Parts: sequence; C-alpha cells; structure tokens
Amino acid sequence: MSVSPVSVSDEPLTPAGRLFLSPELDTIIHCIIRGKDPINIDAVKQTIESSLMLQHPRFCSLLMRDRNGNQYWKRTEVDLDRHVIVINSEDDSGAGGEDDDEAAVNQYVADLSVSTPLSTDKPLWETHLLMAHRCAVFRIHHALGDGISLMSILITCCRKIDDPEALPTMITKRDSGPKEGKWWDRLCSVLMMVCFTFVFVLEFVLRATWVSDRKTVISGGAGVELWPRKLATANCLPDSNPNEVCLLLNSDLSKTINDVFLAVVSSGISRYLDHRSQQGLQKGLRITAEAMVNLRKPPSLEDLTNFIKNNTLLRLGNQFGVVLIPIYCRKSGDDPLQYLKQAKKTVDQKKHSLEAPFTYKVGDLVMSWLGPKYASVLNYRIVCNTTFTISNVIGPQEQITLAGNPIAYIRVNTSSLPHALTMHMVSYAGRADIQLLVAKDIIPDPEFLAKCFEDALIEMKEAAIATAKC
Repeated sequence: MSVSPVSVSDEPLTPAGRLFLSPELDTIIHCIIRGKDPINIDAVKQTIESSLMLQHPRFCSLLMRDRNGNQYWKRTEVDLDRHVIVINSEDDSGAGGEDDDEAAVNQYVADLSVSTPLSTDKPLWETHLLMAHRCAVFRIHHALGDGISLMSILITCCRKIDDPEALPTMITKRDSGPKEGKWWDRLCSVLMMVCFTFVFVLEFVLRATWVSDRKTVISGGAGVELWPRKLATANCLPDSNPNEVCLLLNSDLSKTINDVFLAVVSSGISRYLDHRSQQGLQKGLRITAEAMVNLRKPPSLEDLTNFIKNNTLLRLGNQFGVVLIPIYCRKSGDDPLQYLKQAKKTVDQKKHSLEAPFTYKVGDLVMSWLGPKYASVLNYRIVCNTTFTISNVIGPQEQITLAGNPIAYIRVNTSSLPHALTMHMVSYAGRADIQLLVAKDIIPDPEFLAKCFEDALIEMKEAAIATAKC
C-alpha cells in the first residue's frame, strides 16, 4: 500500500533536526497507545493512510545528504506495509492479565530504545502493532518534531469516544496579557526576572563546562546511553478522587500539575536513594534534573480543524528550551507537604526567568554557527553533568478512540540518553502515567522506584486531607 505525496521542493534540515540526528543524541520518541479492544490491522492502516501524518511533508520525506554533506528532506512515496509492523507473539497470549501485558509491552519498548534505530531508506517513523497486548507503539524520530507537535499530529488521527466526528480537546496556553498592578510591583517583577535569569544562565554555563552532580546510585554518565534498558510505569493518578487531587492543586502549597509532578519526583527519588544507599540518604543532598520546556503554543482545535478541512500546514519542529531543576532530597519521615512547598518555589522561580528561551537560543546559535558537532557536545556534557531527565506532556482531556478502538492509556518515552534514568509523564482523561526508562545495570529495580512515586503521591494527598480537616 503506497501513498503518493504532493510534489514540493526539498526542505533543508532544521538546526534542531541536525542535533537530534547526531550520533551522540540520536533520539527516537516512543508513544505507546493501549486499546481496550483487539487491534484491527486494516482499520489502523486506513486511519494512518487518511490521517494528517501522511499529509505533512516531514512524515513522507527521506533524509538525504548532498555532496557537501548538507542534510535535507526529500519527498517520497510512503509504503505503509514497511511502516506498519505487525508483531504476532505466539508466547504472549495476553491471558496473563493486565500486569503481564504491561510488563511485556514495557520490555518490548525498552529493547527498542537501545538497539533498534530507524532505517533511513524510508521516512523516519514506524508503527508497531503488538497484537497480543492490544498496543500500538508509534516510533517517531525527534528530528521530525518535539512532543507537543507530535502529540498534535497524533490527536488529529483520534476522535472523541462520545462523538465519533469530533476531534479531542487539547489544553492550549493562553496569553496572560500585560500584568496589572502598581509600577513598583511591575518593576520588582522585572528585577526578579533579571536576577533569576542571571543565576540560572550562569548555572547552565557551568554545567556545560565542568560542574557536575554528586554521584549517587542513580547517576549515569558518558556511554550509558548504550547500556541495556528496563522500562516501568508509575500510575500516579489511575483512579484518584478528583477532590483529593484538587486539595493539592488549589492550596497555598501548589497551583499547577507541574508543582505536584516535581514534588512527587523529589519525594520518590528521596525514598529510593534512602533505600538503595548503604549509609542512607546523604544529608543536604541536591541533584539536578534536566527538564524540557515547550516554547511553542500548542495548536488549538481551530488550527487542527483548518489543517483537516483547508489543507493548511500544521507547523512541526523542535522548539523547546532546557531548564535545570534542583531536586532537594530529604529523609523519610519528614512532612511530605514540604516537597510541595519546595516544588512550588522552584517552579515559580523558573517561570520568572528567561532560562528556557535563553537555552533554546544558545543551542540554535551554536548549531547554526559551529555545526552539529559542537552543539551535540554541548548537550551531551549537560546531560552527563546532571542526574536524570524529566518531561511532562498534556494529552487529551476526554476518552478518545483510534481507528474506532477506545484508548485505555497513552504513554511516552524516548530512546536512551547518557542518563541512567529518564521520566516522561503524559496525562490523559484524568490519569497520569510516568514512564521510567532506566539503565538496568545501574537501577535494577525500576518497579520499586515506580512504587516510590506512587506512594509519595498517596502520602501527600493524605497529608493535605489531614491539613484541610484541621
């Protein structure tokens, strides 16, 4: 089955695309979609064939290189039979239950993350259909776009479960407009932004040179991206009482899901380090997470509708900055709400700075002026000098279907980095799953680490309920 593309001129590779295709940071995004019903292969192929994926140039172009070494995208025909890979496992009947299914899917994706690059003789994406586990694994090279743009493309293939003709609802950022208040309040806000930006940019420069985190039992380093991996899932909001979660989000301790996410990560990491370290958790330990912050406004429902009906181009690409998040570890037994207080303080400081736009611009300039070699060295050193990676992508807010199959969950992770631990959270229809991709020779028990995160959220909710009753 082939799809003929519209004839357009060749498109040069963007600086960010060149970075993600460099040997040091060759990055593939894995999106796991679990259906509630058995997979209909023909329906999936038909959905992809008629989807916006194959209308967008990035998904029907080959990666080419001219005689001068310059890379560019060249349009080609898409053979769906080469992109849709059906996995029929005779050993996995799916009769072992939900936990066995999840373990099998996680192991399959963990193996893909290290040893299975995408072939360059076809467009850089694939869909693996794990028939025994009712899962589709979308493999998309990071050079095609970042998490926000690729989630937008995926959403256009789906429909609401209660309205088969309607596109899912996505949360989009709204412009806050000029801040109101007295002139000295605005002046203080500007001064805070300048101070925080200076401090955070200085730390970024130091991390790119020689400053490194203290080594712990979860630290990675140069070459760890080649080590075998394991994948586990922390179900942080599987069936949570919305009122209990709102206590965390609407209190003075936190205001956003990022506050809660960072608090859960800090508490869970503290629990794990205290368990794994022979001398217990080191007092005053501070490690650093590398977080990716999207700088592009997510497309609205109107943008997606215009893309479908009017054949307008939906902009893809990579437009995000790197933010270094300090993680303050504490002994178990401390007030769990202290993690929320510290997380809110950290997130507020990052929001008042221009760290993310600065790091995006620096990376873009280094790539444009010095080339991918120096840009990849810069990013590689920052990864090696920090402890782990985190990201958070907001998914659809209601139950949706893909090829007529109701979706149970959406999970995302990427291929291996020099970090021994990477965490990617995706929220979907009231649940939030965190995928933990680990180097198994460094972190041999990711399932226990996932339970540390789950227990951390439960403890925070119980503490918030107890505080509200007082």
